[in-house]
Amino acid sequence: MLPEKMKAIGFVESKPIDAENSLVEYTVDLPSVGDKDLLVKVSAVSVNPADTKIRVRAANDKTLAQPKILGYDGVGTVVAMGKDVTGFEPGDRVYYAGDVSRNGSNAEYQAVDFRITAHAPKSLSDAEAAVVPLVALTAWEALFERLRIRPTEKKKLLIIGGAGGVGSMTIQLAKQLTNLTVIATASRPETEAWVKKLGADHVVNHRNLVESMNEQKLGEVDYIFNVADTLGHWDAMVELIAPQGLISSIVEFDGGVDLSKLQAKSVGFIWELMFTRSLFNTDDIQQQQSILFQVANLIDAGRIKSTLTTSLEGLSAQTFKEAHGVLETGKSIGKLAISFN
Repeated sequence: MLPEKMKAIGFVESKPIDAENSLVEYTVDLPSVGDKDLLVKVSAVSVNPADTKIRVRAANDKTLAQPKILGYDGVGTVVAMGKDVTGFEPGDRVYYAGDVSRNGSNAEYQAVDFRITAHAPKSLSDAEAAVVPLVALTAWEALFERLRIRPTEKKKLLIIGGAGGVGSMTIQLAKQLTNLTVIATASRPETEAWVKKLGADHVVNHRNLVESMNEQKLGEVDYIFNVADTLGHWDAMVELIAPQGLISSIVEFDGGVDLSKLQAKSVGFIWELMFTRSLFNTDDIQQQQSILFQVANLIDAGRIKSTLTTSLEGLSAQTFKEAHGVLETGKSIGKLAISFN
């Protein structure tokens, strides 16, 4: 018998993380389950930069009528299902990155579309599995759908922001599933060691990116994936991208960039947002289930690994405030998870 109410962590006003009510514990109704939904009893979540950005922006000049519940990665057990769900049964252990337009995983229960959900990797703990979906989907979509990399081609990929969550997964997928030479940026001894451990062929310093590339005689690159700072690295990317190359980014920015700088080289620029499929209910939304299935198989085969580096415990406002504070330093390596059990 499911309860009618549940505990959730959220906010109604955007505040700095050290403010008293930046994140608050609420008692709310269990989510309603749509025809294509799984109701999941959540056991662990990841905290992502997306959580901190939305917390700061979503209620900047207003007070929300209902608490906004964050959380865009989750692992848990299926406890109920909609009538159109296929491929799952109650009791299944699943993982997913969720839907930015719905309430998230920072709660005891969450309703999530089965088409963006997959069975969790068997070889990982809940915390280890929780940090995988958002970064794996982002990395996979960027490599194979936005940049359209063919696994057999022997070209060069530059990942700007190699030691973060998305960069760490992109390095692994590129090394395991393509023939690319992978160049990753890092600027501290610990981040340089991290990206090398994950398989990067070369490491360059993003603080003086062009000079660092030139010092190592790495030349131009065929693909650039920017997961750190689109605007700040724009001119460097223009210089480093090869003719007819492709650039993808996940980092939005204020103002604009000069796209005409890419014209002479016939270079393409394309955004990657992992939430696009769920936001617009695209015809191929179930591709995310397929990607998560393949990623779980790669993990269970020992070919790629979870990039969990920090584990916290407890479904409480204080735990989530601590997690947001860690991410807002901008110096975290790998990924952070919170386990509820």
